[in-house]
Amino acid sequence: MKLQQLRYVAAAAHHDLNLTAVANQLFISQSGISRQIRELEAELGIDIFVRRGRRLVGLTEAGAQATEVIAAILREADNLKRLSSQFFATDRGYLTIAATHNQASYVLPSVLLRFAREFPHVAVELRQGTPRQVADMLLKREADFGLATEAVSDTTGLLAVPCFDWHHVAIVPEAHALTRLASPSLADIADFPIVTYNSDFSGGRAVAQTFTDRGFDFDLRLTAMDAEFIKTYVRLGMGVGIVAEMAMINGDQTGLVTLPGSHRLFPRMRSKVALLKGSLLHNYAYDLIAMLAPRVPRAVLTATRSFRQLEDPSSFSERTDLHIGGPDFTIAASRHDVP
Repeated sequence: MKLQQLRYVAAAAHHDLNLTAVANQLFISQSGISRQIRELEAELGIDIFVRRGRRLVGLTEAGAQATEVIAAILREADNLKRLSSQFFATDRGYLTIAATHNQASYVLPSVLLRFAREFPHVAVELRQGTPRQVADMLLKREADFGLATEAVSDTTGLLAVPCFDWHHVAIVPEAHALTRLASPSLADIADFPIVTYNSDFSGGRAVAQTFTDRGFDFDLRLTAMDAEFIKTYVRLGMGVGIVAEMAMINGDQTGLVTLPGSHRLFPRMRSKVALLKGSLLHNYAYDLIAMLAPRVPRAVLTATRSFRQLEDPSSFSERTDLHIGGPDFTIAASRHDVP
C-alpha cells in the first residue's frame, strides 16, 4: 500500500469520480491513476468504486467507509510533516489562505502586512472564492485555513471559530436625498432601488431577507460579488448601495456617504476562521490566526481542548488593528529587522 494510491482515491472522491479532473490536478495520466487504484483495491481485497465500463460511477458500501479512513490517514500524514517542521525552520515555509472577496480585500491587508514583518521568510498564497468554494478548498486540502462569513460553519469536517462581528451599511452619493435625513429608516431606503451583493456573497441573502421580513416590496436593481463594483454603480446613481462595513472602513469612499445609523437596520454577521478538523498547522499559521481571532485559544484550534461556547468576538468597527490607516496600522520594527 502506497500513500500516493490513497491520495488518488481521495482525489477521485473529491472530484466527483472524475478521473480526468484528478489527472489534470495531479499531472499524471488517467490510466496511471486507474491502475494505481485497482492495485490498491486488489491489495485490500475490496472494490472501493462502482464501475460502468472504465468509468467510476459511485462508491461501494465498503468504499464509502474506506474513503473516510483514507482521509484520516492522509490528514495524519500531513500532520506528521508539519510536526517535523515545527521543530526545524519554524519561521520559514509556505501558507495558503482561502478567503472571500470581502475578507481578502478589506480584512487581510493589515494582518498580512503585520505577518510579513514577523515572518519574512514565509510565502503566502491567497486564494479567493465564494464561501462554498472556501469550504471546498479546505476539505480538499488546497488551503491551510479559510476566512469567510457563510458556509464554513455548516460544513461537516471543518472547525470554524469566531473572528469578528460586522454589519451591512447603506451608502449613497454625496448629494443623495437620503443624506438630508438624520437617521434614515429601512422604509426610507426601500423607496429607492437597491444595489447589493448577490445571495451567495457577503450576507446578500440576509440583506434581501431584512426587507422581505419587514414587508417591503423593494426594487433589487443590481447584485454583484464585489463591493467595489457596487460602489461604482452607486456613484452612477443606480440606487442605494448596501455593503459590508469593512468595504467602507478599509475601501475607497470617494464620492460616497455612509448613511448614519444604517448598520443598525441589518442583522449582525460574523466572520470566521475555518480549518480542517484534526489538521495540524505550522506554528506561524497559528500566529496568523491569532491576529485574526485573538480571543480563540490555540488549544481549541489544535483540538487539544474542546469548546461549547467561545467568548463573543469584538465588532469590526472596534478592531482597529484590522483597519487600514487606523491607529494600530503603523507597525513597529519586527524582531527580524537588523539595525
